[in-house]
Amino acid sequence: MLIIDRFEGKFAVIEDGDSHFEIERSLLPDNACEGDILVKNNEHYEIDENAAEERRKKIIDLQKDLWS
Repeated sequence: MLIIDRFEGKFAVIEDGDSHFEIERSLLPDNACEGDILVKNNEHYEIDENAAEERRKKIIDLQKDLWS
């Protein structure tokens, strides 16, 4: 699973399990943001909207459990 960890200038830092790597921001969709899950399509990346939304919901649920 490829997740956008953060942006640093012209680059996006991508988390791939236990490792991180950088790609040029220009290879991502304009609406890409931190936490999005990516799928590589040839030389560009696409956002997996369904997987990203599921991940966000799980994180929110975990936060609710911690503060309840």
